[in-house]
Amino acid sequence: MKLAKTAVALLAACAFSQSALAAETKISIGHVDSQNWQVSKKGAATQVFKNLVEAESAGRISVDIFPSGQLGSETDLLQSVQEGMVGMTIVSGSFSKICPEAAVLEIPYLFPSSPVAWEVLDGPFGQKLAQHCLEKTGIRTLAYGETGFRHFTNSKKVIKKPEDLAGMKIRVMPNQSFIEFMKILKATATPISAPELPAALTTKVVDGQENPVSVIVEMKLYELQDHITLDGHVYSADFLVINDDLYKGLSDDDRAIINRAAKVAGTVGRAIQQINSAQGLETLTKNGMQVTTLTENELEAFRTASQPKMISWLSSRIDKEWMTSAQSSVEQAQNDL
Repeated sequence: MKLAKTAVALLAACAFSQSALAAETKISIGHVDSQNWQVSKKGAATQVFKNLVEAESAGRISVDIFPSGQLGSETDLLQSVQEGMVGMTIVSGSFSKICPEAAVLEIPYLFPSSPVAWEVLDGPFGQKLAQHCLEKTGIRTLAYGETGFRHFTNSKKVIKKPEDLAGMKIRVMPNQSFIEFMKILKATATPISAPELPAALTTKVVDGQENPVSVIVEMKLYELQDHITLDGHVYSADFLVINDDLYKGLSDDDRAIINRAAKVAGTVGRAIQQINSAQGLETLTKNGMQVTTLTENELEAFRTASQPKMISWLSSRIDKEWMTSAQSSVEQAQNDL
């Protein structure tokens, strides 16, 4: 861990020294995805953020991007932002490790669509969650992006009902909510980091996995999996965050620039995710994957089998009011749209 922290500090210091003479304020931002904006929502979001901030500040603020896990995993990045070694990051599922209340977004089948999720996250509920996590962690959420709806893939059979998952070995990210979700559906949850996933599928350590379509395409998992079930069990948001001491140290004008750029960046990330998901389904089909779209009754069976038990489990870890508030916010958003 000390070596990892030293490496992060050296990279950040090198980036600072290269641009300190040209900018009054230097901000480093790291993430684990590719920087290719055409395939990476985090890459697109951070590039837009950099361009807007540097342009609007006339170079007074410079932004250096460290993609592809150069500064460590999402967990490493969050710790580095907390400690002020890295200024900003954009992460998804790992955020609930430092702010457990963020796991409320991992309630299975909570969001019926992306527009509803955007309405909830950009509205009072998302603001309340951001403020709570700021007070708990010292990290300020500037905007919400999108990793997208997660779906099951596997190499064994078509999955159309909860019982089809029983006994299957499913890779999940190292996240306790996802592990519990698999237990509820009587599957064997196998936490594996993303870089190790292709090898785990190739060697049959696991039968399947769950990820958004865009990730499945980007990692070419269609070469290793035969079936995908579009159940959208969890909507994964991206959290675009900044060290709060860094943020509060900026002038009012510079904070306004950062805020505006972050909102645009989150929106751009969502757009790239939506484009890649829509195009990705065609890619999966062309590469031989059998795509299963669930009927409303089939989807309701998954929701009934998992959501109440998951809410009960989450209630033992965080205040149940978070679940109640999230569900009421979703209902309100559906009525408003």
